[in-house]
Amino acid sequence: MVEAVVLREEIEIPEGIDVTINGEVTVKGSKGQLSRKFKHSNIVIKKEDEKIVLESNFPKKRDKAMLGTIKSHIDNMIIGLTDGFTYNMKIVYAHFPMTVKAAGDKVIIENFLGERYPRTAKIVGNAKVQIKGEEAIVTGANKEEVGQTAANLEQATKIKGRDPRVFQDGIYLVSRE
Repeated sequence: MVEAVVLREEIEIPEGIDVTINGEVTVKGSKGQLSRKFKHSNIVIKKEDEKIVLESNFPKKRDKAMLGTIKSHIDNMIIGLTDGFTYNMKIVYAHFPMTVKAAGDKVIIENFLGERYPRTAKIVGNAKVQIKGEEAIVTGANKEEVGQTAANLEQATKIKGRDPRVFQDGIYLVSRE
């Protein structure tokens, strides 16, 4: 007789957070609600008491990796709804004074390197962008949306065809909280 090998991970649910599991994991908190589907055949997600339990029977290497990935995604959902995510970015220019403003679901960057036409960066999902002088602050509950919005800002000011040691103008990530 073979004894069942079970890999088990547990995630504590903090106070003020409500988790429901039915085909997808939905986390509700004071900062809103996040939902995500996790499809992996050998991993079972269930709620026991005030814990989320992830289990895998006879796990292979890929199952172990996916178990850790799913656990991290759920942890990030809980952290996002309790504390939120904040990315601080620095607006740097030396040659031409750059104007940056958030309008709707886009960030408009004008006079970048003296260009006549503005560059735009998309704000993803429910992320919020605040421009305060030389700083751009990207905040939100979903880590992926906040990170992608920050990456869009950085990519929008990427300089091609010039020496990056001389032309250091752009919007750069300084810190993550």
